[in-house]
Amino acid sequence: MRKYDIVIIGGGPAGLAAAVAARDNGVESILILERDKELGGILNQCIHNGFGLHTFKEELTGPEYAARFEEQVYERNIEYKLNTMVMDISRHKVVTAMNREEGLFEIQARAVILAMGCRERSRGALNIPGYRPAGIFSAGTAQRLVNMEGFMPGREVVILGSGDIGLIMARRMTLEGAKVKVVAELMPYSGGLKRNIVQCLDDYGIPLKLSHTVVDIRGKQRLEGITLAAVDERGKPIPGTEEDYTCDTLLLSVGLIPENELSNGMGVEMNRVTSGPVVNESLETNIEGVFACGNVLHVHDLVDFVSEEAGAAGKNAARYVKDGSRSGEGREIELRAVDGVRYTVPCTIHPDRMEDTQIVRFRVGNVYKNCYIGVYFDDEQVMHRKRPVMAPGEMEEIKLQKEKLMLHPGLKTITIKVEEA
Repeated sequence: MRKYDIVIIGGGPAGLAAAVAARDNGVESILILERDKELGGILNQCIHNGFGLHTFKEELTGPEYAARFEEQVYERNIEYKLNTMVMDISRHKVVTAMNREEGLFEIQARAVILAMGCRERSRGALNIPGYRPAGIFSAGTAQRLVNMEGFMPGREVVILGSGDIGLIMARRMTLEGAKVKVVAELMPYSGGLKRNIVQCLDDYGIPLKLSHTVVDIRGKQRLEGITLAAVDERGKPIPGTEEDYTCDTLLLSVGLIPENELSNGMGVEMNRVTSGPVVNESLETNIEGVFACGNVLHVHDLVDFVSEEAGAAGKNAARYVKDGSRSGEGREIELRAVDGVRYTVPCTIHPDRMEDTQIVRFRVGNVYKNCYIGVYFDDEQVMHRKRPVMAPGEMEEIKLQKEKLMLHPGLKTITIKVEEA
């Protein structure tokens, strides 16, 4: 059985950034396993710009952003295998994988970094009545068809869901000559970034209907049309509000789910809100030496934050390999998300092991205006930061200082909440 210090599952933006950080922190024996035919992950089909403003201080397309990290991997001679599917990871960090050249093989890792990314929710998860005609695609599939394969999914388009991929595909289909008739969103707010609503819908005169969903699909061989209806506060269609649209294409942008079959299989503790692993300040899971980063941990809105988080995972995995185990457990502080805050990453912090500054990322569960982010050490308020607007589509963050945590030796919980003005 071959042995590596660090095996990284996934060669997308998270896996590449983690590999580079691990090498820069002194680990030579690194292997990236990627199931696709090339590195770069989902970025290869994201040909629009807007990437890299935080990481490289310039605006790049998805393939350009991926290429920057691929070059860093090549420069450091980090080993990788393409067209390789990971089938299983044991609790003892034995990775079982397969490809056409080597068949089924096993690798013993001292540390594993989970960087498998996320996938789209399918129509099957939505329970929309109607037949199953041709012309219904996830927004990501349509993006790949248009940007990489050179195929147009259709000419008259309705988009269900206002996630970032759906918004971007509304613009992309319009630029390719299709007519995007409407973008419908079940929630009373958009799931995408504000800038994407402006640049992809408003600039092209594409209507966005909030609190609406598809209640019927017409057509047997090919999609012929759909019916939209308004929904109440419980998400149930309101009788009498139906509107018919003729279309030959329905794109679904109804949310992303972290790819965690491997994580579940090896016994990683999962967060029921994010559907990703529960991690500590080192981005380490409940299994010692197994780290998670990027969209497999929680769905990000900017790839720059994926790279930053993955860099921390790579650095911490390298530290784990060199130290041989978790160094000094010390006390553990629980992070609690309440009153409008849906979750936090990380979920726990060991002050003895953390960096001087710890970034805590989280999302809110509704649209809040002129409110505050409140942070409490046990019952003592230590932060009260004003925010003009917060929305579920945009990730928030706070920074915790190690020196402040050390001043509270009996601290048990840190609570983060939304507070009205």
